[in-house]
Amino acid sequence: MESILIKNGTLITMNARREVIQADLSITESRIQRIAPRIVTRASRVLDASNKIVLPGFVQTHVHLCQTLMRGVGDDLPLLDWLRKRIWPLEAAHDPVSLRTSAQLGLAELIQGGTTTILTMETVHDTAVVFEEACRSGVRAIVGKCFMNAGDGVPRRLLQSAALAFKESESLYRDWHGQSDGRIRLGLAPRFILSCTEGLLRDADAMARERGLLMHTHASENRDEVALVRNMTGRGNVEAFEHYGLLHEKLCLAHCVWVSGREQRLLRDRQARVLHCPSSNLKLGSGIAPVWKMHQAGISISFGADGASCNNNLDMFQEMRLAALLQKALQGPKAMPASTVLWMATAGGARALSLEQEVGSLEVGKRADLIIVDLQKVHSAPVLNPVAALVYSGKSTDVETVIVNGQMLMRKRELLTLDRERILRASQREFQRLATRAGI
Repeated sequence: MESILIKNGTLITMNARREVIQADLSITESRIQRIAPRIVTRASRVLDASNKIVLPGFVQTHVHLCQTLMRGVGDDLPLLDWLRKRIWPLEAAHDPVSLRTSAQLGLAELIQGGTTTILTMETVHDTAVVFEEACRSGVRAIVGKCFMNAGDGVPRRLLQSAALAFKESESLYRDWHGQSDGRIRLGLAPRFILSCTEGLLRDADAMARERGLLMHTHASENRDEVALVRNMTGRGNVEAFEHYGLLHEKLCLAHCVWVSGREQRLLRDRQARVLHCPSSNLKLGSGIAPVWKMHQAGISISFGADGASCNNNLDMFQEMRLAALLQKALQGPKAMPASTVLWMATAGGARALSLEQEVGSLEVGKRADLIIVDLQKVHSAPVLNPVAALVYSGKSTDVETVIVNGQMLMRKRELLTLDRERILRASQREFQRLATRAGI
């Protein structure tokens, strides 16, 4: 059996006791077999983690791989203009080649930054391409094709009947759900209330419940969006999802920047998941989500970079630092301590995606999804507290090794499942072709 032995590391376990220990860790096939002060065993690979940190891989709960090629094209626009003038035309113009390149570029960036699990919302068409690339890259991924059957300013190619959307999702479920030892899964991804009819949302929820799938959507990101939803439904976003019967523990809501006190209580009581994207919310001028208050109220909070089109990167280190500092500015220096932030980026993300029994912490029997980080750098030394050093001083370039499901995806900063140079060459070419097709 394929085996890996990691020696002499500082393990940030993110277990229930949040232990930080000096130990060895052994992996057999896809799972963590043993954690102990000293392990003597034969292994296919032995990695020396002396003076390095070993921790669970990051779990990003809101990304758009289809938008990675759009990095930098929608700067300085508010959300709805950004969607209508840039993102929707470009998504509509994707063909399988440009979509594949966009997914590859995003996956390469995510792996190099230590992200091992993603929940990603794709565009309306050709989603099988993203499944193929997620499978090939080695990441753990829940992928959903976007549902859009209504809305102002939506390009014709993005408008798809509910019947066809569910037919394609059924096909994706048969072909991909549970592939690669359960590493690849389907999620259902109605874009947001403004682009989906009530009937589509209810039917998507029914399919999600029947198949045990996550529902992944956007909510309360921007004041103008909230006003339009209220004008259309008579309710706020969260209140509308409650009215439709969709608010439950399998509903993953990206953003939740503008949620009332009543809506926060609904999120808590129904155990819906909030996916916090601080960089995206700042760049689009959407606002600052009250995530510390929501966390204290018992609401699930996890992190995502959103798309490279509104961030403009997919760096979890940046999201952690920003999430912490923004809440400290609003709520005082004791808000969002580093240990809580790192938990949200790992174990909390796993729980949000109903994967907490499999990933999110370093524990015997769990899937071997982990990273090795070298913080012996001028920007982070001396490392007095490894958890705080990761959150406040760490950079994506500090990630040295990435392992998912027992497979090494990056070693000494070298990508092992993706061709970095080929992807970079293709990205420039495919963006130009995409922009020409979109008329941008």
